[in-house]
Amino acid sequence: MIAAAGFSGCQDTAKNSVQVRQPATAPRPSLQMQTSASAKVGELPLPQSLPDFSELQPQPRPWVDALIERVQATFDAATQAYQAGQLDVARKDFNAALHELTKNNLEATGDVRLQQLFNRIVDTMQTDEMATEAKDEATAEANEDAADNAADNSEDNSNAADNSTTDNSDDTTAQAPPQSTAPIEEIAELEDLPASDPKLAALAEKELITVPHDLPLTLNASVLQYLSYFASPRGRDIVEMGLQRAGRYRAMIELTLKKEGLPLDLFYLAQAESAFKPRAVSSKGARGIWQFMPYTGQEYGLHRTYYVDQRDNPAEATEAAAESLRDLYQTFGDWYLVMAAYNSGPMNVTRAVERTGYADFWQLQKMNALPEQTKNYVPIILALALVAKDPGLYGIQVDPDMDPGFDSVTMEHSISLRLVADATGASLDDLQMMNPELIRGITPPDFALNVPKGTGDKLKTEIASIPADKLTSWRLSTFKSGETLGEVARQYHVTLASLENVNMIDPHDPPAEGTVLIVPAAPPRLRRVYYRVKAADTLDSIAARYEVTVSDLRSWNHLKSSRAPHGRTLRIYENYYPAETVGETRVAAKRTVGHTEAVAETSGAHAKVEHKVRSGETLWSIAHEYGTTVEAIKQENPFLASRGLEVGDRLNITPR
Repeated sequence: MIAAAGFSGCQDTAKNSVQVRQPATAPRPSLQMQTSASAKVGELPLPQSLPDFSELQPQPRPWVDALIERVQATFDAATQAYQAGQLDVARKDFNAALHELTKNNLEATGDVRLQQLFNRIVDTMQTDEMATEAKDEATAEANEDAADNAADNSEDNSNAADNSTTDNSDDTTAQAPPQSTAPIEEIAELEDLPASDPKLAALAEKELITVPHDLPLTLNASVLQYLSYFASPRGRDIVEMGLQRAGRYRAMIELTLKKEGLPLDLFYLAQAESAFKPRAVSSKGARGIWQFMPYTGQEYGLHRTYYVDQRDNPAEATEAAAESLRDLYQTFGDWYLVMAAYNSGPMNVTRAVERTGYADFWQLQKMNALPEQTKNYVPIILALALVAKDPGLYGIQVDPDMDPGFDSVTMEHSISLRLVADATGASLDDLQMMNPELIRGITPPDFALNVPKGTGDKLKTEIASIPADKLTSWRLSTFKSGETLGEVARQYHVTLASLENVNMIDPHDPPAEGTVLIVPAAPPRLRRVYYRVKAADTLDSIAARYEVTVSDLRSWNHLKSSRAPHGRTLRIYENYYPAETVGETRVAAKRTVGHTEAVAETSGAHAKVEHKVRSGETLWSIAHEYGTTVEAIKQENPFLASRGLEVGDRLNITPR
């Protein structure tokens, strides 16, 4: 279980009470900030004449006490079973305790003890799942994939002789850069924070007086703990990395916040959420520099398709975040509550205010009325803001990255980033950084692709010779001095004959040094993996983990509900691409030094996939999986006419 950091009441902000049962009836405040000379910088107007409910306390109710006693007993039994290694028993008792709480509508009771007990159970269940995840997945893989692993081992030994096989170092398509954990999760769940340093506190107090800020900056025990952490070696690394990346996005973010009339210091909310990593992903499936969950992203216009996730686009996500923060301020009228609502959702904050009678973050924190991470969320942002405004004061030296700028080229057809790198001379890392929303390293049709400044025209020229339906797999390679065509063919796992044919090369007349060769590389093979669903999983978080869509997961596993089937093992396909018109292409090419001109003739057909037969599969089950027929599979795989299906067979299949 996560130990809560030490909390204290607000030292700078008054406690504001609200009507407990109908907080929504309070008038929504304006976003206009005070301009009076007597007001503190960043101080915001709050309602002044609300009735005082601070004396209200929940009255003892025997049935609630009995419920807590029953649930606590079940929870204790589950904990003992877990500690004894009886994981199945523990999981059953944890679920029973959780069910007992939720069926009694714990929030309607207004008793904070029930919410605290609920949080403890959920935290412990997540710990249980993390401890057993490796065992569960290993068991599932052993039961369902033993024969496949043996086939893989055999294949690995023969890869050198198999020109059609791809590997990770020279895949024909560029997968998106690896996802990284959202920093807010690591920081907010720290168990042992350093003690507050009096010298650090004195420095921070002086800073509060001198630095400009348009958010209220509170300095209390909670903030000082994180301030001390950010001055430690590990905390300093997190701050430095975030501030370095911040240089790429600061101007864009501040311009967007200013346009919406919001405090510019909300910039530090993004630093806390992601350290400005566009592909940061939380354990719940939130992603991007502003950590949008899928449903909230959809609400604010951030969509996910097979090719892109707009939550990873810094500019689009910033526009959505500004709109969301504006809406939250219109609801709560207090920036600390806005931050809390941004982290845990507005309903959690509304219910906490309604349950306690306090519209004050520090009081809600003190009363444990908010989720664990949210209680630490605001102090983290305030501590980050203090450090970032004067990093030298805390021993931090940062040279912020500069926005490199780019050309935007509209690509009519889908294209692989690896091919773009070949054509422009840009590194794959740079292209991925400029287009972080591309979750597969391939653009959708009619996509505005960002490439390094000055390379847009070069890209168009270099790819003009490649057939449109090959832009996602074919490559370009500049022929080097001393190189042979055979070496090029082996590097890209193609046959020498296909390389010579597509470039119209006479075997007795090798190309001149500097010739740009078209490489007819094959698309990556479809790969099936298995994943056992854990209690904390959602279909959105699983889809984000494997870079597929929720509709894919539901289709592959025949799921009728949008809920994740806890405990079930899901089938997932990596390198899966929607069926599209592709086919055999003949290229008549005229080779010239520096470039190759080509004309393509394409016969239409659905994209084929390769399926490796696993233990227990039949032709009928495979046909059902791909939406085709047994007869169609036999026609595409003539060897099945002379023998039956065997484990390890590789079948060519055209999905319908």
